[in-house]
Amino acid sequence: MEYITDLHFHSKYSRAVSRDMDLEHIAKWAKIKGLNVVTTADFTHPAWFRELKEKLTLKDNGLYQLKDQQSDIFFALTTEISCIYSKGGETRRIHLVAVAPDLQTVDKINAQLNLIGNLKSDGRPILGLDAKKLVKIIMDASPAAMVIPAHIWTPWFSLFGSESGFDSLEECFEEMTPHIYAVETGLSSDPPMNWRLSQLDRLAIVSFSDAHSPANLGREATAFELENLTYQNIVKALKQQGGEKNKIAYTIEFFPEEGKYHWDGHRLCNLRLSPAETKKYKGICPVCKKPLTIGVLNRVDKLADRPEGFKPTSRPPYKSLVPLQEIIAETLDKGKNTKGVQAEYERLTQSGHSELNILMKMPVDELAKMTNPAIAEGIKRVREGKITVLAGYDGVYGTVKVFSDKEKKAIGQSKLF
Repeated sequence: MEYITDLHFHSKYSRAVSRDMDLEHIAKWAKIKGLNVVTTADFTHPAWFRELKEKLTLKDNGLYQLKDQQSDIFFALTTEISCIYSKGGETRRIHLVAVAPDLQTVDKINAQLNLIGNLKSDGRPILGLDAKKLVKIIMDASPAAMVIPAHIWTPWFSLFGSESGFDSLEECFEEMTPHIYAVETGLSSDPPMNWRLSQLDRLAIVSFSDAHSPANLGREATAFELENLTYQNIVKALKQQGGEKNKIAYTIEFFPEEGKYHWDGHRLCNLRLSPAETKKYKGICPVCKKPLTIGVLNRVDKLADRPEGFKPTSRPPYKSLVPLQEIIAETLDKGKNTKGVQAEYERLTQSGHSELNILMKMPVDELAKMTNPAIAEGIKRVREGKITVLAGYDGVYGTVKVFSDKEKKAIGQSKLF
């Protein structure tokens, strides 16, 4: 059976995260989105860890559920950890997702990390710890644990980041490299961009939301085909050791241009540049004369040993989506958080269909009967990739356009259909 998972986002104990990112709201929104398994997030934070122990119960499948609620949402124990340290004469900033099989293992991990840094300061702790040493601590705690490098292309905080990352897995993890089985694409890259690196061939390529608010859960996700929904089978699939019975079915992706680090540029200078334009300016901002922030596409080009468009024969498929609220907002020509957009979103997702089912699977003619036909047309265009995206850069999200300005005017006048 197919199970959709989001194993990387943050709790209310992380900086710049909604206060609604508690277990109850996470479970509620996971249902709205169409997720089956979500992360608890932030298990290193002492106060949050106490809540996990109080509110969750371990089920026979090795996953957790809320004790006192009738919810069919399962939780897996994962957290993001920031390693900032010096190596090879440079400052490295690497974010890693740690995956643990049970609360007892988390207790062991937290006990070790508490000796290294202040776990109370943030849900995503910052540790002066070499990434390979963190992997060793996680694996020593339990052989059933895993470490997944997070959003591996983000310029400032990732494995391959242009500002503080490495050029290879081995350079980062050294003797612990064999314990890395999967990498996360991040919002600004998609699987085809990662297929261009032969060094990633043995690794699973996964996607998760890295959400800071409930409404963003599942904006990226990984769907598994599992014989039975168990922690063990998810790990088998991530390690590509589950055969046909336990495997990654597909990943759910942003259009990478919509990610906030896809192109190069300078946020303060309001300057967005393609890799070719950056080369023309020799990496220097023509406005302020300081070095540009080099984005994901440029960095992939630098490290890739295969041409753009390379297609492997044995990779799972992927689906590129635009969040439903964004499609509704553009169709109605209103802000995403306005009452009208929120009302239509709630009406659609409370009709017995989850957001991901609406975006990926419902027949368009059925959708057109449920909502404004233009919204159904927008969903159809997203499925077909018939959209325009102004690429994100230096922390600024890209802008999606499903309809032309002329079409939007026609929608407003009810003349498109």
